[in-house]
Amino acid sequence: MKTLKTSSLFLSSLFLVFFATNVNAQVDEKLSREIFKELIEINTTHSTGSTTDAAEAMAKRLRAVGFDDEDIFIGGPTPTKGNLVVRYKGSGAKKPVLLMAHLDVVEADIKDWSFDPFKFREADGVYYGRGISDDKAMCAIFVANFIRMKNEGFVPDRDIIMALTADEEGGDHNGVSWLLDNHRDLVDAEFALNEGAGGMEKGGKKILNGVQLSEKVYQSFNLEIKNPGGHSSRPKKVNAIYQLANALTNLEAYDFPLDLNDGTRAYFSRSSKLESGQLATDMMGITQSPPATGSEERLSANPYYNALLHTTCVATMLGGGHAENALPQSATAVVNCRILPGQDPIKIKEKLEEIFDNEGISVTPIRAAFQSQPTSLDPTVMGPIEAITEKMWPGVAVIPTMSTGATDGYRARNAGIPVFGVSGIFSDEAGSNAHGQDERLRVTAYYEGQEFLYQLVKEVTKPTNLSRKK
Repeated sequence: MKTLKTSSLFLSSLFLVFFATNVNAQVDEKLSREIFKELIEINTTHSTGSTTDAAEAMAKRLRAVGFDDEDIFIGGPTPTKGNLVVRYKGSGAKKPVLLMAHLDVVEADIKDWSFDPFKFREADGVYYGRGISDDKAMCAIFVANFIRMKNEGFVPDRDIIMALTADEEGGDHNGVSWLLDNHRDLVDAEFALNEGAGGMEKGGKKILNGVQLSEKVYQSFNLEIKNPGGHSSRPKKVNAIYQLANALTNLEAYDFPLDLNDGTRAYFSRSSKLESGQLATDMMGITQSPPATGSEERLSANPYYNALLHTTCVATMLGGGHAENALPQSATAVVNCRILPGQDPIKIKEKLEEIFDNEGISVTPIRAAFQSQPTSLDPTVMGPIEAITEKMWPGVAVIPTMSTGATDGYRARNAGIPVFGVSGIFSDEAGSNAHGQDERLRVTAYYEGQEFLYQLVKEVTKPTNLSRKK
């Protein structure tokens, strides 16, 4: 780790010299806004929308600036689940870089919003609309930056592949999986840039720029216990609902063991330098072996830190009984687990059965879990991220993160493509309200993110004398 950190810092300093003269180049804000607006106003929800419409609209813009038909692919398993893959040709000296973003958005009911969620709205320096932050901002940025680089005549030392995909938020036709299964050659790359982390602000001050290196594994289990039942006027000691309640009480009291990976260890180590007092001490203490006394307990009181330190399983749905005057013949629950990378979901299932203390409850996975090994702290990617962050926002720390939720990153990682989730888009503690009412993103944050990603993509694809055919 010491050697890796030293290499990363050296590369950061070196890269600062390389692009210090052009990091503040101006984006075409009018064009970028037009692209963003067009994407927001195309409904790409699973129920009534079409990612194909959005893919075709973006392809039309790219053809207009000179991208050849042979470098543009639109396809998917159904007419409304289209994915767009565009290849920006380079010299071929190195293996391609993949830019990932998803076109689909979560459902949005106009009755729940202050305005039409599928109308792009700007007010008081803020953009509003469904998908504004998750994930059409990155879609628009990648398209606008492809156009910008094309107009500049930039020739990278490797192909740059942009994949804008379907069904990240849900549905049966995930675009990344479909492309990997059916058109691997179109998206195969040395590494990928994706959503998954952004910048954080506190009190209007930029604090950190996050880089997602891993994400927890999603796995839900259905719990069920059956009982002969009977008349409610003659209750029995053995009651399906009580048995299930006892089992869930046991789960509530159980904490899965502490488990840090390289990314979460780096997260706490680097974050400790941004905090003070007991929190800073505990963040550094948790990285020790063994952890400093009391650090795990104190950090675990915070739900976010707890989720970074442990696998978590929590009851999310409950049902039971069939009539108000009958003893329950069955009781059911759903337990949702977010499993740390590298841990076996089968072992988690066995642990749940042990926790339930032989109450006779069946524990059945609702769907298969997909593992995702963490991306390594590769200095050839982390170096440029750190250098560009320092140039654009001096003093802002780059912090590796693990997503407690899920992105398409794990799909690419499972296919052998390392993924770095980074956007350079900052939000304050109130957040962007992604998936919620009146989803929003500050106008300045959008354009800063665009400039950051433009610089990052150019930096990791620029020609050098060291480039060689792989």
